[in-house]
Amino acid sequence: MYLIVTRSFPPEIGGMQSLMWGLANEMSKNFMIKVFADYHEDHKEFDNKVNFSIERVGGIKFLRKIRKAQLINEFIKDNKVEGVIADHWKSLELIKTSKKKFCLIHGKEINHPFGSGQNKRIIKILNNVDKVIANSEYTKNLAIQNGVNRDKVIVINPGINPAKELNKKSLAQVESLLKVKTPRLITVSRFDKRKNHEKIIMALRNLKQIYPDIVYICIGYGDELENIKRLVKELDLSAQVMFFKDITEELRNALIAKSNIFVMPSIIHKTSVEGFGIAYVEAAQYSVPSLGGKDGGASDAIQHENTGLICDGNNLDDIYSSLNSMIENKKYFILGKNAKQFSNKFYWSNTIEEYKKILQ
Repeated sequence: MYLIVTRSFPPEIGGMQSLMWGLANEMSKNFMIKVFADYHEDHKEFDNKVNFSIERVGGIKFLRKIRKAQLINEFIKDNKVEGVIADHWKSLELIKTSKKKFCLIHGKEINHPFGSGQNKRIIKILNNVDKVIANSEYTKNLAIQNGVNRDKVIVINPGINPAKELNKKSLAQVESLLKVKTPRLITVSRFDKRKNHEKIIMALRNLKQIYPDIVYICIGYGDELENIKRLVKELDLSAQVMFFKDITEELRNALIAKSNIFVMPSIIHKTSVEGFGIAYVEAAQYSVPSLGGKDGGASDAIQHENTGLICDGNNLDDIYSSLNSMIENKKYFILGKNAKQFSNKFYWSNTIEEYKKILQ
């Protein structure tokens, strides 16, 4: 039996939640597993539908961490456990066991100055696990630079499930919303500094001069949303930018499928960094190429000049020229075709084989 310890798990929504659900679900097809997850008010209905055991732990954050570790330590003593897989170094901090331990790392949670108190805590945990599983080459190198033993770190990119076929009603709804607007750019992400919506909007102002019917679709929520809306108004781009929030998964995917380029030229903001960018791969499944940033792990998800482009997210001219080159002669069609083919390598059915190698 393997234990999966996570702070992020459905029915809560998010990238980490999807990752840990995919890992647990796929592992349950190959191993006996038990998940220790945080309490969620709607968890009972979700938990009753899965074919493995989920133990939920509630309470305030600090006490929840202690209580979860106690339950896990007790469970390991009383049961035959082969190993523990954690979503985050903090999930392992209080677990005391000689069993095999594996920790996923994602980027920003390990990006603290070398020698700082936080860095020392991270290194103490990660250098005492059997394997550190980085989501990209970038995250692997970041971990090594920050003191993690090179021999312990391997790269396993996050997995995805094959995209569901979209119904005609949703696709027709999107065409009705967008009408003759083209080319179509889209970003699906939180509105925060790292995602770089601001520079995309600024590049859009110049692209509008060449492509008057261009549209930029923004799906998500976050602290920077009002600032971005204000910038759109200041630059007189209200007719070119569409905001969506709290929409169905079906409509979100239909909007992606009917777009031409997924745009997320992420940057490093303070310690926040794009460790991988599963959104690029999800867009690729619908034959939509991506523009990603060079700072972070986007190059694991985007093959430069084959499935999209990698640019300098801090350089407005580079964002503009990269988008323009993808739009010119509708190059995004060729890139999109390649992207769809490339996305197949990320299926969970392939990804789980990489986990099986290190577990067995």
